Amino acid sequence: MYRRILVPLEHSPYDDAILAHVRTLARTCGASVILMHVADGFAARNAGQLRLRESAEMRSDREYLERRCADFDVEGVEADALLAGGDPSSEIALAAEREGCDLIAMSTHGHRFVKDVLYGSVANEVRHRSRVPVLLVRGDGAAPSSRERPA
Repeated sequence: MYRRILVPLEHSPYDDAILAHVRTLARTCGASVILMHVADGFAARNAGQLRLRESAEMRSDREYLERRCADFDVEGVEADALLAGGDPSSEIALAAEREGCDLIAMSTHGHRFVKDVLYGSVANEVRHRSRVPVLLVRGDGAAPSSRERPA
């Protein structure tokens, strides 16, 4: 059914819900996975144009993605890491096309209408921009993130 699944991660506790779901889906379909994080700090957004070095935040995000990929590899699911910088919804939609993904799977915060209007919703923007199906799984922000767990 699916061959290549793009999984945008926040580097937060919300990631655990989508990763658990995708792990099962990828094994069932025999799909490979691309774990992606879109860094949105100044250095990440302007690294290319200003020839900036990778920031501490970007190094931390890269290490996070690599640890998460290793978890998939241990289970026999091929996983690659992709760190991007810029507008998250644009970068996610572009990556799905560029990488030949046939599904984008991401977690949501489960905000209600007013919070989505105030804060925006990357998931909603991706849903409108993407040319491939988007699977949304409501995350649980209460779980400790891997950023908080000892290595």
